[in-house]
Amino acid sequence: MKAAVINQYGAIDDVVTVTEVPTPAVGPRDVLVEARAAGVNPVDHLIIKGFMRTGDLTQPLVIGNELAGVVAGTGAEVTGFAVGDEVFARVDPRIGGAFAEYVAVDQSLVAAKPQALSFEEAASLPLVGLTAWQALTEQAKVGPGTRVLIHGGAGGVGSVAVQLAKHLGAEVVATAGADSTELVRRLGADQVVDYRAEKFDEVLSGIDVVFDTIGGPTQDRSFRVLKPGGTLVSIVPIADIEAKKAEWKVDARAFYMRPHGGQLAHLADLVASGELQPLLETTFPLDETADALRKVERGGARGKTVIRIPA
Repeated sequence: MKAAVINQYGAIDDVVTVTEVPTPAVGPRDVLVEARAAGVNPVDHLIIKGFMRTGDLTQPLVIGNELAGVVAGTGAEVTGFAVGDEVFARVDPRIGGAFAEYVAVDQSLVAAKPQALSFEEAASLPLVGLTAWQALTEQAKVGPGTRVLIHGGAGGVGSVAVQLAKHLGAEVVATAGADSTELVRRLGADQVVDYRAEKFDEVLSGIDVVFDTIGGPTQDRSFRVLKPGGTLVSIVPIADIEAKKAEWKVDARAFYMRPHGGQLAHLADLVASGELQPLLETTFPLDETADALRKVERGGARGKTVIRIPA
């Protein structure tokens, strides 16, 4: 089968190739998915560069972390899926493998694809959707009346988080560029701060929850807008976290999402009810995986970048 792989860690241009590799073996609990599309995320280029390595590569590593496609086979212990089902999944991060024509995924990580979505739209949702859902519900306990600030409201994670926070009953404030303000309002934000025109920490205060998808100075300044007892949740590590919690009298936590087929099925239900719509920006063919990765590496996206995989 054709797949995007690396044989060593390094810069995208130097190490990413699209080549023929063996079709993955199917374990007893695995669903073999004939992939039709795969989402591209910042974590992909971090993996390629070796920031998340567990050791040196001894064989080609198929990269990619989320996909949508059609079930082509199942292991002996699989009960919830059958050949021909349309599905989507966030793959096991220890294994990867989504940028390929076939992907073996444990059945616990798979969910039925929302019928209303194309394969490309569905492939854009698992990683960002689970990240936003777990940040808002598990890490921050967002509910009716919670005042939430979401950074990067037009980005992959942020655009989903705005919609999910609104679904949970929150008052939603988001940061975005002027060219994305109306888009983020349509997604459900009650207030949008143009981060280029004004400093969010000078115009906002009394925030219950900040969801930080950016890090750096944005993360540091976010502590200033939280009310005492508020919570900052970040997908970027927080330096000197205990000192900052004590100084600002708030809670703060960084986390990395985990795959979860049950939660993914819930997100599919929200798509079906019209409360969630993935924001798809650009697609690339599998042969141009390196171009897709470079685009995501540059940042500044309005929604997700997806790789198309022909049937």
